[in-house]
Amino acid sequence: MADLLTLSSRVIDSGVVDEPVNRITNELSELADGLAIVESFSHSVVLDAGEGLVAFDASHARTGADVVAAIRGWTSTPVTHLVYTHGHADHVGGSPDFAAAYDRMTVVGHRNVEERFDRYAYTNDWNVRINARQFGGVRGDFGMGSTGEFIPATTLRPDHVVDDHDTVSVGDTTIELHHARGETDDHLWGWVPDRKWLFTGDFVIWNFPNAGNPQKVQRYPIEWAAALRAMADRGPELLLPAHGLPVEGRDRIRLVLTDIADALERLVAEVVEMMNAGEVLDTIVHSVRVPDDVLAKPYLRPLYDEPEFVVRNIWRQFGGWWDGAPSRLKPAPDAALAAEISDLVGGSSVLIARALQLTELGEFRLACHLADLAGWAAPADPAVHAERAVVYRARRAAESSLMAKGIFAGAARESEAVTG
Repeated sequence: MADLLTLSSRVIDSGVVDEPVNRITNELSELADGLAIVESFSHSVVLDAGEGLVAFDASHARTGADVVAAIRGWTSTPVTHLVYTHGHADHVGGSPDFAAAYDRMTVVGHRNVEERFDRYAYTNDWNVRINARQFGGVRGDFGMGSTGEFIPATTLRPDHVVDDHDTVSVGDTTIELHHARGETDDHLWGWVPDRKWLFTGDFVIWNFPNAGNPQKVQRYPIEWAAALRAMADRGPELLLPAHGLPVEGRDRIRLVLTDIADALERLVAEVVEMMNAGEVLDTIVHSVRVPDDVLAKPYLRPLYDEPEFVVRNIWRQFGGWWDGAPSRLKPAPDAALAAEISDLVGGSSVLIARALQLTELGEFRLACHLADLAGWAAPADPAVHAERAVVYRARRAAESSLMAKGIFAGAARESEAVTG
């Protein structure tokens, strides 16, 4: 395996991504004396403090056993502390495998992790469904959302609970833990002052920040940016993310952290300025952009989430759920509106035919509107839905972000089910 730090430095310095930077190999790489990373989904970053190992994140339920095997292949020193950077399934699902391998292990997490687990249990079927849609139909679904349990009932709950900040000491090593809202409301980032090691969790994911996810709960881009600036102010010399490559070098790390913060702050400032000016969501969504040269940076590419979704999340955070269009405050059912429009134009076949024409022209946004109207007006018509599936397969292929690809693939599968 290529040296991760050499690869990371080359990609950041050149701006050229010529090989994968987000990898799921379940292989361990030693980065420094007493520090290793297992690349998985998510990674587990492991610090050897002499008297025990501190592991940041347990990875997913489907990869936890492989992650533990990689750690045990590196050292026989036991994991004494498992730190959850946050409570997402791909960071905590592998915890039962850690518990099976290591006795008397302390699990560390923010106080909101417990509430998250309770919410996941309450909305289990919803979370399984939306994750199957988000990750389904994209090159491998990573096992996300493909089982009956969103997170295993045996997932370990924190027994060392962190509020705003705390420290964990193992041997002669002290780790600072800091809470900040970003992708989640239960996120921690870690700092080892003596070594200037920074454990960022999902504050850095080598993609545009996951601050907009269209199917998930509120994200917090302002607080996310503030956390990144707080990290940069400490002068870290080694950055350990939960996704993507580790980063070395004080200047290089500051560049990465501040570039991400700048992108988020710019989006927030422009959206809020337009909200204050009385603009509606439709105008804002189609006006606010992140420059292409920013999105081309190796650690800001919109391959998972994307700026348009973040714009909507900023609106939701400050403006609620209504988008400003009066007809959509208390709208008619989609099927009723579709039937009315279908009757006016001469039938659902007219709508879907025009949708196909627009698809061929690359006018995917308009094409999908018409394809949906046709499908809602003719919910059991195999011919209409066969063509609706064509529209959405083409739309999926044209998108860059995994979230958009997953949702559009889900729409195609819905129509393909009608065709049998």
